[in-house]
Amino acid sequence: QTGKLDPHYPRICGHKGNVLDIKWNPFNDFVIASCSEDATVKIWDIPKHLLTRNITTPKKELLGHVRRVGLIEWHPTANNILFSSGYDYKIMIWNLDSKDDVISNPVKILDVHRDVVLSMSFNTDGSLLATACRDRKIRLIDPRAGTVLQVASYKSHKVNKVLFLGNMKKLFSTGTSRWNNRQIALWDQNDLSVPLLEEDLDGSSGLLFPFYDSDTHMLYVVGKGDGNIRYYEISPEKPYLNYLMEYRSHLPQKGIGMMPKRGLDVSSCEIFRFYKLIPTKNLIEPISMIVPRRSESYQEDIYPMTTGTQPALTAGEWLNGVNKGPVLVSLRPGSGDTNSLPQFLEPEPVVEIPGFTQSPGEGEEIPADNTQKISEIAEDRKKIELEEKSLEKEQMCLTNGFDVFERPPPKTESELLQMLYRQQDEIRRLRELINQRDIQIKQLQLELRNVYMDTGRY
Repeated sequence: QTGKLDPHYPRICGHKGNVLDIKWNPFNDFVIASCSEDATVKIWDIPKHLLTRNITTPKKELLGHVRRVGLIEWHPTANNILFSSGYDYKIMIWNLDSKDDVISNPVKILDVHRDVVLSMSFNTDGSLLATACRDRKIRLIDPRAGTVLQVASYKSHKVNKVLFLGNMKKLFSTGTSRWNNRQIALWDQNDLSVPLLEEDLDGSSGLLFPFYDSDTHMLYVVGKGDGNIRYYEISPEKPYLNYLMEYRSHLPQKGIGMMPKRGLDVSSCEIFRFYKLIPTKNLIEPISMIVPRRSESYQEDIYPMTTGTQPALTAGEWLNGVNKGPVLVSLRPGSGDTNSLPQFLEPEPVVEIPGFTQSPGEGEEIPADNTQKISEIAEDRKKIELEEKSLEKEQMCLTNGFDVFERPPPKTESELLQMLYRQQDEIRRLRELINQRDIQIKQLQLELRNVYMDTGRY
């Protein structure tokens, strides 16, 4: 929904102090973790029909920190493992599979920092944790053993944020230089003594927030108080970091969030979406990063298999030393892998099929055989029309192989939901088929135009 929110819109208001961080559970769209100045971490269940009243009672409450809790992170592959970091300089690992509503004992406490932790980031399988601390050091930690594997104490780079770059065995950090210029740095995971690359950006004072898309190897750097977003491409060889372009806006952002990959609009080649908080106008603005493509079919090269909603491990397996990469799914419309019935109960809004009025771009050419006759092209178009008519007749009766006229009407909510998901998959498949047909029509129009031009020459 868009528009202004009702001032009395229901809230989650169970903390007794300011909320400092919130994170959605990556494996359950209806669970949020939050941490606060009241030294607690709380887990909240969101009703499947969203909030109708204020929620004050959490599903679970985690009591272990003695000072305010500033950061929380879900484990990327293990279910119900949560990390929290507080102003007591400790990182605590929680197992939420516990049946208790109030958990007072974390399964592990990482007491390796001597100041406040400013940032936490996991590698792809969650076996390593990188932290940025107020003492200006980057630490690479084995979270289960509780040992520090490497420390970067490079004095000319005061680190604020650190980020693992997928499986590239590199770390990216943002911070400031000795002269308080905003700075970015790239590190080799196996050698944190000296950065592979460091670059001064500007003299502004706002924090730099990095976001990495391992599917496209794109790195986005967002400045707090800026109106721009810089983006780079990461490569395994030198120069490692290739500056591409910059999104510019005159409206500064106070904060920014991102949409998970499975929520993107693949039909418009959207590869990343930010949600920009603009305090001067009291609004949140979506910003989409779109790859310009003429073809409207699914683009395999920019949408490889990506992290899905299913955990690879249970909490117990990970705590016992098992490592597994994320469970990957396809974003291809109609693949049905991105949604899971128990976890994603709200139906997705059905998007109207856009009209295909776009004309071919200038300079676009398709090789045409000079000897091809107009009659052959007309026959091809007739074949396409016949295929579409037969498909329409078939789809009138069949939906994903089920005869909708012979099947009894759904009696329970779960049956209704299953029928709804089948219909949504069918709609996605039909949209893709229509896109392919439209491309064929465009090609035939171009061939027809080429034939007319060729016959006009002779």
